[in-house]
Amino acid sequence: MAGSRRRRWRAVMTGVLTGSLTVLLGACGVVGTEDDRRAAEELAEKHHPGQLKAIGARTLFPGTGGSEVTFAVTDDRDAVVRLRIDADKVRGGLCDGKDCAGVLADAVRHARQQAEDFRTLATAFDSCGYEVVALGPTGTPPYVVAELTNETVAKVLGEIGRCVQRWVAASGPESTLAKWQASYVNVVSPAVAERRDRGKGSWPTLMRLTRSDLLASLTKHTYFSASYAIEQGRVDTTGSARVVRPFRERQKFGETVQSAVAERLRATHPRVVVSDYQWIWRLEPGRVDRQTGYVLYCPEPDARGRCVNSDDAALVTTDERGVPVGKIRLVHDVREGTGALRLPPY
Repeated sequence: MAGSRRRRWRAVMTGVLTGSLTVLLGACGVVGTEDDRRAAEELAEKHHPGQLKAIGARTLFPGTGGSEVTFAVTDDRDAVVRLRIDADKVRGGLCDGKDCAGVLADAVRHARQQAEDFRTLATAFDSCGYEVVALGPTGTPPYVVAELTNETVAKVLGEIGRCVQRWVAASGPESTLAKWQASYVNVVSPAVAERRDRGKGSWPTLMRLTRSDLLASLTKHTYFSASYAIEQGRVDTTGSARVVRPFRERQKFGETVQSAVAERLRATHPRVVVSDYQWIWRLEPGRVDRQTGYVLYCPEPDARGRCVNSDDAALVTTDERGVPVGKIRLVHDVREGTGALRLPPY
């Protein structure tokens, strides 16, 4: 009898939970993309007949509801159009208070321009031997594939720098790129690139290369970010690079170097407190096993035993694990009052 009551109770609770989940999903719009997609397709066919093909839709969450509907462009296999639309709010041809036809036309123009910019980028890199295998969510930075070692790092950074120079030149002197002060290129190892999530070949190129799952499959491993200064359209092709580690590896590296610096500083500052803030660590020229960066510290802790708004820093060179090698140079007066840091370049 007791067992029967327990079974009935479990059945009731299962029904309650299932019903609650359905209400939550509906409230969050998780299952509401069909109407939005249909409205977007009708809009596309009316204003751009035969030019756009809907290939996906995702719920906009969190937010005010609606969906982002994705279109391929029939005469441009690289372009992807993204339209935010809420079928329940489309009244009198308005999308979020703006003319739907105009919103879609702007999205199409933006997609075509992004595709053209991508082809300029891809052609520049292909011509010097580096395939672009991924792009940041906005179309930059590009991700390329290379094995960086002490023997190859200077050569590879120089080659990629020349790719950037071709990219800048091909974009033209009036382009946004030519007016940038620097450009960045992410470099992943061949082993990581081989295992990347490639997506479907039928998808538009810019949809495949900017997907969050693709970027996650690359950035969950350590990679390098190369930077190149740009001045009046001319690129310093030598470049410099830094290591970008996954969160846990970055934390372990930081803890190692901070602990080592604190230990050395205690000889002159017995009560020293080292900040857990991690500065940018750049590779030493021609090395991937040596990197230099700053560790902030306070000679004395504050009333709560912390190091806040440090005005002192240690410039440190470490090995790959974060163990200091060589001397540590101390730099003082590195902050404007309690405001911005002004650490000297290194």
